[in-house]
Amino acid sequence: MSDDATDDVRGRAREAIRRSGLSQRRFAERLGIDPSKLSKSLTGTRRFTARELAGIADETGVTVNWLLNGQDDAETVSVPPRDSSAVRPPPPGLADRPTAAKEHNRRLQIIEAAWTLIAEHGYHSVRVAQVARACGTSSATVHYHFPTLNDLLVEALRHSVKQAFDRQVAGLHTIEDPYERLLRLIELQLPASERLRLEWSVWLQIWTAAALDPRMRALHADSYRRWHETIALTLSEGRERGVFGDFDVEETTRRLTALIDGLGIQVLTGMPGRSVDHMRATLRSVIDQDILADRTPRTSS
Repeated sequence: MSDDATDDVRGRAREAIRRSGLSQRRFAERLGIDPSKLSKSLTGTRRFTARELAGIADETGVTVNWLLNGQDDAETVSVPPRDSSAVRPPPPGLADRPTAAKEHNRRLQIIEAAWTLIAEHGYHSVRVAQVARACGTSSATVHYHFPTLNDLLVEALRHSVKQAFDRQVAGLHTIEDPYERLLRLIELQLPASERLRLEWSVWLQIWTAAALDPRMRALHADSYRRWHETIALTLSEGRERGVFGDFDVEETTRRLTALIDGLGIQVLTGMPGRSVDHMRATLRSVIDQDILADRTPRTSS
């Protein structure tokens, strides 16, 4: 990334933090980093890590794509959500309107609390009162932002889509080699951390809801299409550059995503012999044997 582009990222990060209405110190606490690190990144003496970029996006409602490229839908290594409501950046003048900033931050807090509770306890076990209690607010406030529990489930899905998009853009935008990028893309989706296990839990519940409720299918399909197209984008680039073999990109994407989903479900449900390491090794083997142009396994850097 050029010095000018880095300056632009710092400027947009400062603007996002300003719009949040939080002090730099308070914002650093929300990111889980020392305030001096945030200060150095904002002044140019250190670079933001991928995790920090994703954290800034999550805490402020902007996207990593906007932080890096100035547009939510800029062409990048990960396909943006088609559903524009999945990306709701704070208005430019938010920081100048304390009441509006407070409402925006409260809405983000409610979404995060609902997302976590749904992931931990299941959609049908969560009550609005629990979400309100987790946020330190009232049920009336939750209903003000989300009239029904189903609205919260829909927003939890959109929250998961945005988190995955932000995580992928932050973690992949500097990787030029399609093979390395594909491996990293898969690594970013493995249920290896508590946060990723919660994300997988939300998706399991969305799959169930879509199977039983036709109204959820369009939303699920639009959200899942983003993941499918992100895989296909990397496969297409690798094939065009001769890194990957000559195959049908759509069919290979279907097979690879189905394998990822199936293995993820097995890991999440605790099937004997299924682990994150097993999932990683299986996917790596399939990529090396079926996708690489040179079937000799490469050593990932």
